[in-house]
Amino acid sequence: MEPLWAPWRMEYIHRDKTAEGGPGEGGCVFCGLLKEEDGSGNLVLHRSELAYVVLNKYPYSNGHLIVVPNRHVREFEALGGDEGAAIFRLVQECISILRRTHGAQGFNAGMNLGKVAGAGIDTQLHIHVVPRWEGDHNFMPVLGEVRVIPEHIEVTYENLRRTFAESLGESPV
Repeated sequence: MEPLWAPWRMEYIHRDKTAEGGPGEGGCVFCGLLKEEDGSGNLVLHRSELAYVVLNKYPYSNGHLIVVPNRHVREFEALGGDEGAAIFRLVQECISILRRTHGAQGFNAGMNLGKVAGAGIDTQLHIHVVPRWEGDHNFMPVLGEVRVIPEHIEVTYENLRRTFAESLGESPV
């Protein structure tokens, strides 16, 4: 059997899980991103008045995006109407951009509300946008508990950041 090296996974395994709690200092990872300058260090691709888009650092597939409200909110029902509209508009934009940049043929888009529903971070509402392609399911996740991501995350970030900026009339970072 040949080894499949995935050294980037150690960062995920050893990450500080206490930083994935509630809002405030050392709390919510998503609220922490609101305070940082955008760039490849935090993988934020776009910010609007009510929400932002970030590239998932530990993706299910290449180009896996997350849409997050700027306000710390845990429950879906607590979203304001304008927030919900802004979030779903960004989900639409993510899908459009991933079709253009990655040739995605389909998408999984959704929320895991609560730990029992599979939320890795259940203290802040967020929506996953996962691009899919014909034949992208293979034996690796089942037998090897490994996902194969064909493009380096920094390359993905730069390509997506440029496209978000062009699509939404911003200047790229």
